[in-house]
Amino acid sequence: MKVLAYAGYEEIAVVYVVEFGPDRVVECVESLQPPIPRDEKWVLLVSTMFGCPVGCKMCDAGGFYKGKLSKDEILAQIDFLVHKRYPDGVIPARNFKIQFARMGEPALNPSVLDVLAELPDRYQAPGLMPSLSTIAPHGTERFFDRLLEIKREKYSDGRFQFQFSLHTTDEQMRQAIIPVKTWDFSKMARYGDRFYQPGDRKITLNFALAQGTPLDPQVLLHYFSPEKFLVKITPLNPTHHAVKSGLTSYLDPQKLSESETNAIVMALRQTGYQVIVSIGEVEENAIGSNCGQYVLRHQQAQQALQDAYSYSLQEYGD
Repeated sequence: MKVLAYAGYEEIAVVYVVEFGPDRVVECVESLQPPIPRDEKWVLLVSTMFGCPVGCKMCDAGGFYKGKLSKDEILAQIDFLVHKRYPDGVIPARNFKIQFARMGEPALNPSVLDVLAELPDRYQAPGLMPSLSTIAPHGTERFFDRLLEIKREKYSDGRFQFQFSLHTTDEQMRQAIIPVKTWDFSKMARYGDRFYQPGDRKITLNFALAQGTPLDPQVLLHYFSPEKFLVKITPLNPTHHAVKSGLTSYLDPQKLSESETNAIVMALRQTGYQVIVSIGEVEENAIGSNCGQYVLRHQQAQQALQDAYSYSLQEYGD
């Protein structure tokens, strides 16, 4: 693996561009959540595919696909980020989160499971907590069955974060946003009921919510128990694909206090759901480190985006 370039600010997030061979380039990220210090929370985001075959309407990393990363290629990204910061592999962060969320739908790559099985023995990291977010693609039952086995064996007692990316409660509209065949809500709920055990973190139902896309608490309640599932609402990050698709964020990332008292948020809480309004550092949009953003795709774009991708790539050198 060769690190080609980087963009960002170490006290918030840094995106690294890495190469595994000709035309085999991905990105990985390390980030913080100010004012929380690194020894309290440290987050890595790694790629699982060269591009992504899904092509979600808000994601700059989709729309092209050049294959899956191997187990060793995924681990190489994690090793680079870990050893750059902690050469001895001893990671003191109380919450050390690894998200398989930079490029690629993780459930389409079985190598992700091999990585998850190996991670607890690879570093001295008592705070290790993998985070897997998925659209639940059709035909991935074997992946999720094995994921359940690994989670029960390696990550009990709340040490695994699992998330379904829904984005709307209108299943037809969801199919337009996520233009591949996926599990329906009923099948997701049944798997979630198997996945969740007492002591686990609740399973997240994630909504990167765009204006005009419904989020109906009663629809969720029909399928997903508030005892096992929580709702996370995030702004729609500024991406080229979101602009091209005519999508505008429902939440204003500059107004967290207003978002917490939003009518949809209040209705969900009244229905019994725990609701997380997740608005991170706005500077991450400028860096291009947020979900759905892809620095290399921006470099090829002919247009600028307001409040996004304003950090230039710098050549990487040890």
